[in-house]
Amino acid sequence: MTRFSHFVAIDWSGAAGQRHKGIALAICAPGTQAPALVRPGHRWSRAEVLDWLRSDLPPACLVGMDLGQSLPFADCGAFFPGWAQSPPDARALWAMVDAACADEPHLSVNAFVNAAEPARHFRRHGGRCGDLFPTGRGRLRLTERAQEKMGCKPYSNFNLVGAAQVGKSSLSGMRVLHRLAEHLAIWPIDPLPDQGSVVCEIYTTIAAMAAGRPASRSKIRDGAALDTALAALGSAPFHHAGPIDDHQSDALITAAWLRAAADDQALWHPPGLTAEIAQTEGWTFGAT
Repeated sequence: MTRFSHFVAIDWSGAAGQRHKGIALAICAPGTQAPALVRPGHRWSRAEVLDWLRSDLPPACLVGMDLGQSLPFADCGAFFPGWAQSPPDARALWAMVDAACADEPHLSVNAFVNAAEPARHFRRHGGRCGDLFPTGRGRLRLTERAQEKMGCKPYSNFNLVGAAQVGKSSLSGMRVLHRLAEHLAIWPIDPLPDQGSVVCEIYTTIAAMAAGRPASRSKIRDGAALDTALAALGSAPFHHAGPIDDHQSDALITAAWLRAAADDQALWHPPGLTAEIAQTEGWTFGAT
C-alpha cells in the first residue's frame, strides 16, 4: 500500500507576466477516483503555486513538477565550464539564480540569463546565441539522455527560444525549488524520505506514453481521449465533453500516472542515477 496520501502534478510555465494559461495543477488520492483540477478556472501565477505548495499541500503528497531541476553538468564537469563562479551543485545553482533575480517580479529569470557569463551558454530570443551554446538542441543532462532512449525528444535547459524551449520554465522552477527546500524534500537531491511530502521532476510525455500515447502525440485536447488515457492508468474517467486545454490534460494524466507509478521501486532507483548526478543534475521520475 502506498505511503502517499495524494498525488499532485503541476504543468509549469516560464512565460513572461504574472498569470499563465500554461500552469495547471491536478490532484488525486490513492484508489481509482479520477484526478481533479486544483482551483478549476483559475489562472495561476508562479508565486501562487509556491504559496500553495508551502501552505495548502495535504500531508504526505507526491508532487511532480514539469520542469528541469538543474542544468547539464556531467558532460563538461560543470554547469558553466570555464567560469570560476560556476556553482558546484544543484542547490547552489538554485540559490544563484534566485539571488540574481531577487528584484524581478513573478519569479522571472531575465537578470540571470542576461548576465555576462551565464549568457554565453544560453540560446536567447532575438537571435542571441551564446558563443558556448553548441549546435543542435544543446547540452543535455543524463536524465534527458535516458528520456531519448525511451523515445522522447527532450531539449536543452540552456535553450530559451521557440516552442520547444524549456529553459525559462526550468530556471523559474529553480527559484521555486530554492524557496521550497526548507519545507519539502526534493528528490533526488534529497533522499526519498520514509514519510512526509516529496517533490520530484516530471516529464508529462512519459506519463502520456504510460497511458498508451506515442511520444509524438502525447498532447491530449479532447475529453474522450483523456478518459481513454486515464483508463489505461487505472483511473475512473474525468467526464469532460469536448475540447480540453492540453495543460490541464497533461496535469490530470500525470497525477493519475504518479499514483500508478509511485510504488515502483525501479523508478526511484534508475541505473544512471548516481550520488553525484543526484546532487548536480537531478533526475526525472520515470526516466529509465
